[in-house]
Amino acid sequence: MIVVDTNVFVGACMGTGASAQIVQHCLTGRLHPAMGSALFLEFEDVMGRDALFEGCRLGPGQREELLDIFLAHCKWVKTYFSWRPNLRDEGDNHVVELAVACAASHIVTWNTRDFSAMELRFPLLRVRTPPALLKELTA
Repeated sequence: MIVVDTNVFVGACMGTGASAQIVQHCLTGRLHPAMGSALFLEFEDVMGRDALFEGCRLGPGQREELLDIFLAHCKWVKTYFSWRPNLRDEGDNHVVELAVACAASHIVTWNTRDFSAMELRFPLLRVRTPPALLKELTA
């Protein structure tokens, strides 16, 4: 089980190679993404930011369809505890909480710096960029 951060999904929509490969692996069943209510709301918010997608290879309808397909492949997980790992960006704490709730092996994000600064540590949870996770998958 993995947690895919919104910046990876945006990268996939934009055509970024490693991000697109991560999402593709989720859609083919090689990777198993988790989704929770807070992360879903963040996805919905980010996908509604038209300026973010200027020059995107996918139009709004195609992005919406890709998100729907991605969500259909996610395992929906309820988060019952607020672990509060105290990340630099308070808005990212829910990503760690979801990962802990579903016993994820990885959080996949382009924002590894903020996640590496968490005060509360989970020894079995790894934070990786898309290229780093792809490298692990091929090793």
